[in-house]
Amino acid sequence: MAGFAMASIRARKDNGLLFMDFRYRGIRCREHTALTDTPANRKRLGKVLDRITAEIAAGTFDYRKTFPNGRNARKFDAQKRISAPEFLSLPSDSPTPLFRDFAEVWYQEKEVEWRRSYKETVRNVLDKSLTPEFGDKAVGQISKADVLAFRAKLGKVTARGKQTPLSSARINKMLNPLRQILNEAADRFDFRTPFDHIKQLKVKRTDVEPFTLDEVKSILETVRPDFRNYFTVRFFTGMRTGEIDGLKWKFVDFERRLILVRETIVDGEEEYTKTDSSQRDIQMSQLVFDALKSQLKNTGQSVFVFCNREGKPLDHKNITNRVWYPLLRNLGFKKRRPYQCRHTAATLWLASGESPQWIAMQLGHTTTEMLFRVYARFVPNLTRKDGSAFERLLTGVMGNPMAAQQKKKEASHC
Repeated sequence: MAGFAMASIRARKDNGLLFMDFRYRGIRCREHTALTDTPANRKRLGKVLDRITAEIAAGTFDYRKTFPNGRNARKFDAQKRISAPEFLSLPSDSPTPLFRDFAEVWYQEKEVEWRRSYKETVRNVLDKSLTPEFGDKAVGQISKADVLAFRAKLGKVTARGKQTPLSSARINKMLNPLRQILNEAADRFDFRTPFDHIKQLKVKRTDVEPFTLDEVKSILETVRPDFRNYFTVRFFTGMRTGEIDGLKWKFVDFERRLILVRETIVDGEEEYTKTDSSQRDIQMSQLVFDALKSQLKNTGQSVFVFCNREGKPLDHKNITNRVWYPLLRNLGFKKRRPYQCRHTAATLWLASGESPQWIAMQLGHTTTEMLFRVYARFVPNLTRKDGSAFERLLTGVMGNPMAAQQKKKEASHC
């Protein structure tokens, strides 16, 4: 294996010209073109990139031949092209390959399973954390003590843009690729994985903080008119941020009153939904139907239902910081992420007595387990009934024995 590739076609921000972005032998390569950003040029360049990716995977890619004037050509000229067995050649002092080499093999084998955003996440963890820490060690020589020492080191790292250490959830996410790599290496080279009996750090459970129906009403009455339809749909469909930001008109079925969740937006790129179960049809309530009909007058000529003036998907960070948080401050509400709109939809559905199975389907969950674990405690707070429905059921079927006895007792005294 001569290297690996995670390829994409992108446009430069300064001049709009296309360039290819891929990795070869662990090095990120960017080769620029004179092509403008049009669908035809992207398709044309995509064919070139597909060929490059295939050659890299087959170990036949010649950088100098493909990019004779490329800035990386000289760098690769100095390297001897090596085949898959040579790429994983074993260090003289160990029967197992170096971590950096095996990690690249593992990545190329696994990336076909992942979404683009997750590929980038894993790539970032490998390049910035795991390879610098373990790259020159043979996988079979990485001990449990090494893993625990690395975890302890991460616990002292300050989170980006904050003054607090990395959270347990973040550390777990960084350790997961390491766990998978070393477990796979242990299986292939027959040694005991250093992750044996190392559990993930306990993550503090984050409580959901849904809005009450009165709060939702206040928000929708106060929000900027150009975002009223947007937040109406968010509050009463339970759609995830990427799902509503990536919603296209072709997936809005007014005739059957359905929103077809088929795609999502992640970091400005269109992707498959979070999971297979996230592919679902959401039934429109009258409020949602009316909001989308109103929105059709505003953005019906665009591809996306909710978009900026250029017809492109909304930037959720921009909306959060410039619309959502100022709105909550203005109303005197506690600062909460827009994702709480999804939790609000779930609790309102539960409080209204909708079937848990139906609610799970609307949210994109395969079972009702998460529904009851996360949201059930909000139902009594919203309905103020606390078991009275069960009491009415028993009374309706069984009658009220105490009342019957009382009446019988009163009759005997007459």
